[in-house]
Amino acid sequence: TGTRKMVFITEDLVRRRAEHNECEIFSLEEVSLHQQDIEKIEHIDRWCRNLKILYLQNNLIPRIENLARLKKLEYLNLALNNIEVIENLEGCESLQKLDLTVNFVGVLTSVESLKHNIHLRELFLVGNPCTEYEGYRQYVVAALPQLQVNKTH
Repeated sequence: TGTRKMVFITEDLVRRRAEHNECEIFSLEEVSLHQQDIEKIEHIDRWCRNLKILYLQNNLIPRIENLARLKKLEYLNLALNNIEVIENLEGCESLQKLDLTVNFVGVLTSVESLKHNIHLRELFLVGNPCTEYEGYRQYVVAALPQLQVNKTH
């Protein structure tokens, strides 16, 4: 019985999480899709263009993808997923806070993909293999001067 169904982000799932917005998904500014066993980020950037806050923590997501159209996104929580590389966030030009706590980010240089996120102030990397490198914090602060130094975790 060890087979489990892959969970996708469906319009119905997003609608159920939009009660606070009369179940209207196109004008949503915040949505919580945490602990849903989601395995792929998709559709959100087409349906919810006005999102400012996206909670996707505690899922099974292996890749950061399909978020480029979220121009207003300020806070992205991807803690407790299966992400190995920081990528594909260049389009999220309003991003201020990125939480990648407890993932599998091993390639420290992938933080450089956040160079263009000029409003990024907080980056959470605790619990990733890349934080085991000596001097990782200095590297991150040097690569991303826009970060508030005390907000690099």
